[in-house]
Amino acid sequence: MAPQHANPEPAEPATLWERIERPAKAPRTTLSHASIAAAAVEMADAEGLEAVSMRKLSGHLGVTTMALYRYVTGKDELFELMLDTAFAARPPAAPAPGWRGAMRAHAERSRTTALRHPWILELTATQVVTLTPNVVAEIDAALGAFTAAGLDADTAMAAVQTVRAYIRGALADEIGQRELMKRQNWSDGDDLRDAYGPRMNWLMETGRYPAYRDYTKTARRKDDFAWRYDFGLDCVLDGLAARLGI
Repeated sequence: MAPQHANPEPAEPATLWERIERPAKAPRTTLSHASIAAAAVEMADAEGLEAVSMRKLSGHLGVTTMALYRYVTGKDELFELMLDTAFAARPPAAPAPGWRGAMRAHAERSRTTALRHPWILELTATQVVTLTPNVVAEIDAALGAFTAAGLDADTAMAAVQTVRAYIRGALADEIGQRELMKRQNWSDGDDLRDAYGPRMNWLMETGRYPAYRDYTKTARRKDDFAWRYDFGLDCVLDGLAARLGI
């Protein structure tokens, strides 16, 4: 009897990034991963993430939907391409001394990118695997800044995630307010306060919220998103420095 041979395990399909780095075959169309990503980012910037679909993108590019599937397997890979493209366009990292300078530069690049592409927050929170070359490069640089300061691998990653959690939360608040103002066609914070004035006045007049009432009357930086972002970041970095002795 002929010997029985076990069936080999099926090979894992190549990821999007492996396929991109393979030697290119003769092009069938004028499409490329870069042109597809650029068009999808343009659509999302103009109309929001919900406007991006394979059908709409193919029409935008003037190709058949099937032509797109030669480059991406579906919407998930398209979103990965978009995310990586947005991160590739982040402002270059200026030389920054020490872990604190590196984290501040990381936070500044993150805010600049999120303001330019507000859909990034929704995408990274719910809809796509964020293991793309440019995203991993950003995290690698942050990790390296902490390990260079003498932290072990686990503590360095926890520190990175602490900073990034602050960044995501602060940007979600800012982007949320900016998007609300955009939808309502409000030009500044005064328009927003006028719209919500009756509700706020009633709440404050109940007398139940004295600290908030004092804030509404005395605050001078209600619309200074950049100052608030920097202040919160400094608090986080001060906390890490004190906790970790770095």
